[in-house]
Amino acid sequence: MAAPQYSRYPSLDTTRVYGSPQHVPEPWSTNRPAEITGRQPIGERLGYQGPNQGYVLTLASYLRPKVVVTKNEHVEDALRGCTFIALRRASLFSRAPVVHDLTLALTIWGFMDSAAPADLIATRAELFSGLDNTLHHYAQGRALADSIPESTLRLSVQQAVAQMPESWRLLTGA
Repeated sequence: MAAPQYSRYPSLDTTRVYGSPQHVPEPWSTNRPAEITGRQPIGERLGYQGPNQGYVLTLASYLRPKVVVTKNEHVEDALRGCTFIALRRASLFSRAPVVHDLTLALTIWGFMDSAAPADLIATRAELFSGLDNTLHHYAQGRALADSIPESTLRLSVQQAVAQMPESWRLLTGA
């Protein structure tokens, strides 16, 4: 911008223009050693990948007061096992986990209802025992998530609630 003649500051004699750097770096390419080419691998203990999966832990803290367990069960085990199922459901829809994923998992295992059948409680007590210790029971949690039929994971929470508790074996694959 030109400076008026009465300005205290002199105008710049030289015009500043853009100058490119002397060195131009090579373009980025996907040639890292661990780069996955093609589709995500599927197999035992690989889980179900999806974006922002850590958010399910925040959702679990919100739903913790609503979880109903018996005296032989632990809320942490129930939430951890249902977290595996919720992450599988979220990745099925290629999105981050939402509260409905975890609510569906808790519903089909009867953790949201105090009137769960005795055979459901006995089955879930065996399957969910110790799941809070992921270091030692990761394979057990993965097997639990894999046992749920895909047709169940595609249900809405309202549809699952309507089928509970009569069809819990069909919903859980047990």
